[in-house]
Amino acid sequence: MTADPPGTAFSVHDIPFSTYGSWFGVSPVLAEKTRAEDLHLVSHQNGMHAVLRLVPLDAATGERAETAVRATPALLSWTAADGRVDLAYASPDTVRVHGTGLGLRVTAAANALTPFSGTYFYRDPVDDAHTFSSYETGRRYRITVLSGTVAEVAGSQALGAGERGLTVTAEAGGSWEVAVEELDSARPPYRPAAAFGEVTDAARRSFAEFVDTVAPWRSAGTPAAELAAYVVWSATVLPAGLVTRPAVLMSKHWMDKVWSWDHCFNALALAPGSPGVAWDQFSLPFDHQDESGALPDSVTHSEVLYNFVKPPIHGWALRHLRDRLPAPLGRPELDEAYARLTRWTDFWLTARRAPASVLPHYQHGNDSGWDNATTFDPARVAVTADLAAVLILQLDELARLAAELGFPDDARRRAGTADALQAALLDELWDGERFLSRPAHGGTPTRSASLLDLMPIVLGDRLPPEVRDRLAERIEAHLTAFGLATEHPGSPHYEPDGYWRGPIWAPATVLIEDGLRRAGHDHLADEISARFRALCETSGFAENFDALTGRGLRDRAYTWTASSYLMLARDHHHRRADASSDATVA
Repeated sequence: MTADPPGTAFSVHDIPFSTYGSWFGVSPVLAEKTRAEDLHLVSHQNGMHAVLRLVPLDAATGERAETAVRATPALLSWTAADGRVDLAYASPDTVRVHGTGLGLRVTAAANALTPFSGTYFYRDPVDDAHTFSSYETGRRYRITVLSGTVAEVAGSQALGAGERGLTVTAEAGGSWEVAVEELDSARPPYRPAAAFGEVTDAARRSFAEFVDTVAPWRSAGTPAAELAAYVVWSATVLPAGLVTRPAVLMSKHWMDKVWSWDHCFNALALAPGSPGVAWDQFSLPFDHQDESGALPDSVTHSEVLYNFVKPPIHGWALRHLRDRLPAPLGRPELDEAYARLTRWTDFWLTARRAPASVLPHYQHGNDSGWDNATTFDPARVAVTADLAAVLILQLDELARLAAELGFPDDARRRAGTADALQAALLDELWDGERFLSRPAHGGTPTRSASLLDLMPIVLGDRLPPEVRDRLAERIEAHLTAFGLATEHPGSPHYEPDGYWRGPIWAPATVLIEDGLRRAGHDHLADEISARFRALCETSGFAENFDALTGRGLRDRAYTWTASSYLMLARDHHHRRADASSDATVA
């Protein structure tokens, strides 16, 4: 086998080992704040569930071997002085595991088996495979021994508490191999179609093709591009359950959902190279749009939640998506987008506007995506400036679509509503220095030290010059050595790991960077982009980052962070190329 390309090795303590399309990964992370000593097969069907424990064994003693774990996009390896175990994906639902000099014990992650929980274990008389049947995932996990010896079986057909699993070994100097499949009820006996080396070569080619597609511009100046691509590639699942399309989950850790604004950033990163998958990312939450026009808060394999929503950034996202796609959307896609965006916009203009109010409101910080931002401390049910701003952009996009599709009256109506919203935004919430928020039930407007109050910069040159210039000054005050702090570091409410009360987040970075460029503040936008890209290159693709130290926080393999890096790095590359071309022409 050839060596993996440089720069793609990663720690499985931060990023799960998985592949495009798979609903499971291999990781020591079993849940939020829960890490195991051993690697586990962790499935995301019906929730996040550790199913199987994978333990390399010392061939001489039969005890757990001390190994070093190394992961690349194509191969996961446990290595010891006297042997190694290698694992690679043969397909999205099957891994092959090969060992020399070490054995492997595969056991159910949970010892307890009840009538409603745990994992049942048995040997199938049809194909002699050893099978684990999981209540939590509702799936079976079949172990087929391709070579070597089953040295021990424990707990076959047993009920109640106890260890369940098997141990695979080989004769001295020999090797063993097994296939591990995640399946539904039944399938034909497993027969390998390729040798293990061919499996790893195919996995390597699959990732190489993906990264060449989504980041053909990468260079030594974008050292995190391949790993960012791997985070997105490996977190993608095939349609199953309530997931109607190929979907990029936010993570194959515990954040294993598609939230209804996160998906936009993944769509934008994929658009130039994988337009079909990008369109699927944009469209997936709309597949679950309810009768009111609202999008769900989140979608995952077995659950769609409607108790909250997410901000209407979809007009902004569709405009950028169309700019990034290599070919124009066809009339069917435009008609679908227009109908869906219309219903989503009208939800905010009806269900989320109090009588006689021009501006819409959130019912909770969760609706904004900035769950616990200090903007919502005075009132959770609040009229905020960021909501009005992104809704104005969505109305602008609806107006453009209506004109393009031949609905001039709708175009004028949408444009007029956008202008009325902006007039109310400036009249009711701008105090000459920054935007305020106010309780939706009525009350005094208040200010906060949250970056959320500065998000109307997304309106760019739609804002009066004095407003966008003042916003830019205040945004710069939030800029630390690593990026934009979501709560001003001088605020008494600032918390280093306070979620939206301090840490740096990718979506705020991308939205503000884009708004600043359209507002004419390119230098500040360049600086924000450069600091965020450097942060990812140093600290990876965490859910968020400590604004004063740059340390990655919470989920360490978050796709909208990786996608935001890919977007910003690509755009930076193209700006440099354009500047170089202009200089050459001059």
